[in-house]
Parts: sequence; structure tokens; C-alpha cells
Amino acid sequence: MAKRRTAGELAYAATIGMLATLALLILVAPILVVLATSFTDSRSIRFPPTGFSLRWYELLLDGVRSRQIHRAAGNTLEVAALAAGLATLFGTAAALALSRATGRVARAMDAFFMSPLVLPGLAFGLAALMYFTLLGFRPSLGLLVAGHLIVVVPFVLRTVSASLSQLDPAWLDASCSLGAGPVRTFRRVTLPLIAPGIAAGAFLAFMASVDNVPVSLFLSSARTDMLPIRMWGMMESTLDVRVAAVSGTLVITAFLLMLVMERLTGLTRRMRG
Repeated sequence: MAKRRTAGELAYAATIGMLATLALLILVAPILVVLATSFTDSRSIRFPPTGFSLRWYELLLDGVRSRQIHRAAGNTLEVAALAAGLATLFGTAAALALSRATGRVARAMDAFFMSPLVLPGLAFGLAALMYFTLLGFRPSLGLLVAGHLIVVVPFVLRTVSASLSQLDPAWLDASCSLGAGPVRTFRRVTLPLIAPGIAAGAFLAFMASVDNVPVSLFLSSARTDMLPIRMWGMMESTLDVRVAAVSGTLVITAFLLMLVMERLTGLTRRMRG
């Protein structure tokens, strides 16, 4: 027979449910507002929309009138792909090294690699600009990749470390007992088992780079315009509705990619570690 809940337990469950619903509304409502606004037939950003139209998505796809947006989007994707690729290599290597280390040094190194997530983004962006300027570098896509790389490496490090913590040492011992060397064991045993964690980290690093504003704000120039900075400028100058269309495209694309990664790698479980 099921145990009946007391009044205190029911009140607690109701309170938690209300708070969870409120949090969900706070998180989801702005996204729904942006999506609805992107389909407006008005010439300015307005909510609720006065009518339904795809004109702003059609204008966004126009290669002539939206040339600057396309260039900024291309720069953003190029930087994000390079930064995520390098972060995957460095983050995986760091996770493998830290998984074999113990003591205060290992904890200190782990905190060092994760520190970009703690530092204020604007402070880091300004510091990166001053540092690279002192070294004599000028704003370029390569400089943006370097700045984004520092920020996104922790995502790969965390997901790969979580995969390594779930790795049964018996598999490695069995491989060694069968005569496989360290390199062969890593290639045939370790790497396939942690591959979902690597893929999840690469995806998170890519999305974090696409969405990064502070580093792009300080390290970009007119020739290396990035999509978030281009959107910010359009909002400041003309309140162009194409900003809502770009936001809607990003939201839908990110949602679909997240579903794919959740299906392939168990993204939510990897993020929880």
C-alpha cells in the first residue's frame, strides 16, 4: 500500500514545483519572445508582433543586403571551429595528465585550467587585449582563436575528466596483460571509451565560442567582425529586425544540435560529470 504524504511533504513538493516552474519560465520566456518577434511583419522590433511574416528571414538570406552579417557569421564559425578543435586536443591531453596525477599539484593545475570560467569575461577580454598588444600582435582571426581557446578549454577538460573518472581500470589492466603497450591501449581502449566525453566537450566549446562576446569585443576589428558584435551594433544603431531573425536561427540551430549531441553522447550526463 502506498504511503500517504503528510501535509508538510505536500507543501514542500508544491513549493519546489512552483519554484521550478518559475525558473523555467524565466529561462524560456525570453527565447519565445525572440522567436515570436523574428516572425513579425513590422519594420521594427516589437512584441507582441502585429502579424506573421518570413520577410526578415528572407532578407537575412539575401547575399547582397545581408553581406556584412554573412561575413561576421563566417568569421564566427571559423573561429569557433578552430578554437573548439584546438581545445579538444589540449583539453583531452590535460585531462589525461591530471587523471594520472594526485596531490596538491594536480588540484592546483585543475584549478588553473578551470580558472577562465571563474574570471569575469570583460576583465579577461581587456587583459588579453593588453597582453597581445604588448607582444606586438594586431587584431586578427588568429588572435581571436587564441583568446577563445583559453576560454573554451575548460569545457573539454571537464567532460573528458568525467569520462575518465567512469573508466574502469580493469579494462586498462586487461589490455596491458594481453601485451598491448601504452599507445595501443590508449588507441584501442581508452580513446573509444572516452570518445563521447570528447565529442560533448568539443560541442560545448564550439557553442561557447560562438556565443562569446567579451573576448570578441576586445580582440576583433572591422576586418574580423564577429556575429555577436555585429548584432550588438545593429541593435544600437537601427533596431534592425534581422537581429531577431539571427537570434531565432541560432536558437533553433543550437536546440537541434543539442538534441543530436544528447542522442549521440548523453550530453546532459557528461555535463553533470
